[in-house]
This record gives sequence, C-alpha cells and structure tokens, in this order.
Amino acid sequence: MAIMISSASPSTVLSPNRTPNRSPMEPNVANVVLGNLHIQPWYPSFYPEDMVGGRKVEWLYVCQWCFRYTHEMAKYSAHCKVCPLREDPPPGLVIYEKDDYIMHEIDGEEHKLYAQNLSLLSKLFLDTKSVFFDVSTFLYYPLIIKTDSHPYGQVVGFFSKEKMSWDNNNVACILVFPPWQRRGLGQILIAASYELGRREGRFGGPERPLSTLGRKGYISFWCAEVYRHLLRATLKRTVTVKDISEATYIMQEDIVAALKEMDVLESRKTATGNIVVNKSKLRAWADKHAVGKEPVVDTEAFLESEDEGSEMEE
Repeated sequence: MAIMISSASPSTVLSPNRTPNRSPMEPNVANVVLGNLHIQPWYPSFYPEDMVGGRKVEWLYVCQWCFRYTHEMAKYSAHCKVCPLREDPPPGLVIYEKDDYIMHEIDGEEHKLYAQNLSLLSKLFLDTKSVFFDVSTFLYYPLIIKTDSHPYGQVVGFFSKEKMSWDNNNVACILVFPPWQRRGLGQILIAASYELGRREGRFGGPERPLSTLGRKGYISFWCAEVYRHLLRATLKRTVTVKDISEATYIMQEDIVAALKEMDVLESRKTATGNIVVNKSKLRAWADKHAVGKEPVVDTEAFLESEDEGSEMEE
C-alpha cells in the first residue's frame, strides 16, 4: 500500500545551531532549589551582577509559584510563606484546559516581573537565548500540571513568542524544566504553538536556529503530524508537500525534514516523477516510536477567560 508525495518542493534540512567544536559556557549557578526540588543548571543566566557577577553562586532559591529568586535561604523561606501566588493561579488568561493540563497566555508588558523571572530561570537550561529583561514585546504560555499539593497546579514549562514577528515565528523560546522532561510535555507545548498559530493565521515555525534538544523535539512533532496526515490520505493519491503543509501549518522544509527522518520513502518513483511513501513502513515507524493516531492537544479545549494574577512582594 502506498501513497505518492510530489518531489517538487523544498528539500532543505535544517541543522542544529550548536557546532561540534563549541563548548557550552559554564553555569554561573551551581544548584537551584525550586520548591522542594534540587536542580543543577546547564548554562549561565543573566541574574543581577551583585548576585552572580564574577563568581559562581552555589545555591539559588527560586519560588515555584512566582519565580522570584534569592541566594539566601532565610529570605526564600519567608517569601514562600506569603507569596501571593501560593494559593492563586499564575497571571494572565487561561487559554487551554484539558484533563490535568492548563495553559495560560501572559502578556510580558502587563506582567513584566513574572515574565522576567520565568525567563531568567529558563536561561539556566538554554544556551541560545539572551533577551530576558525586555519582555514587553513577548507573550508567554506556561504549561501547568494540576497537583494535589497546590490548589491550581505547578508550572512545568512554557513557550514564548513575539507579538509581532517579522519572520512569522510561532515560538521564540520553549522549555520544559528538567524535572518534568521526557514525559511528552514538550510535544504539548509545540502542538499548542502551532494551533495558536493556525488560529492567528500565523504560518511559520520556531525561531531559528534550533538547539540540539530543540530540533529533536520539533522533529518528533513534525514526524508525528506528517504521519497522522498521511495515514488519512487515500491510497494511490498524489499528495504534495504543500498539501501537507497547508493542512498542518508546518513549513514545507520541515515536512521534508520529517519525511527523511522517518525513512518511509520508497527508492522508486512514479512515471510522473513523484516519490512513493509506503504506508506499511509508515505504520511500522509509528509503532516503533509509539505515535498515536490522535493529535497531541484537543483543539476543542482552547478557550479564553479572565484569570487575573498578582505579582509578588517579599
């Protein structure tokens, strides 16, 4: 069983931004305490000079609700008892709620302190981003998992995007915090970014170049979306890369990268020059990678409602 993919389309495969000879910078924070979690950073962040300037901070204490920070345990303990977000949700609008997952939209201009603190923490695990204090031109989308220990839940990751992107990017920065990685949560963030882009008519993708981990996550998402679309295609039908792109809102070069990654293309071509995709190979790829037929996010679960939060005072 096979379907055909038109070969008349872009064939660029994007490479990771990290070169083989590049050594990551040493973190300027050795240990982070986030709530009751101990995390070891991967990269330096832009915390104030009077805290990290010219030296390595052994311990940084970060509030798990508002992301305010200090290198003094006593101040951290005192703040956690009175943090305004201890019993309340993060600021912004609820835009998605499904099962145990909630996602907010936060305007960086309206909630600068929260956005800055979230960005500073995320930089400890990202090697490519540098703008964190000018947050007014960005929107932030934290992903929250409902827990028994908090009335609203725990922020486990987020993505951000420019309000006005000249390159039409639907993501500027994306991260799942290390304790919650390898659970498929990054796929939820990526899927949400594409669904929001579709609703806004923003046909694009993540800001380039991608980090090594970023590309790995996106390749997984692109492959799964291409699989789901091709699985629905009629046998012997010619499907162009443009067709897939328009249906999924994934750029054509990313569709091609996914097809090559999946290795489901036949070596033969049709009389018209089209490349053949074998559906048996497609299903075998999906079984091997445990990719389901259902989309990652429920498009019917996106919503808008007022959900105001407040910024914190120590």
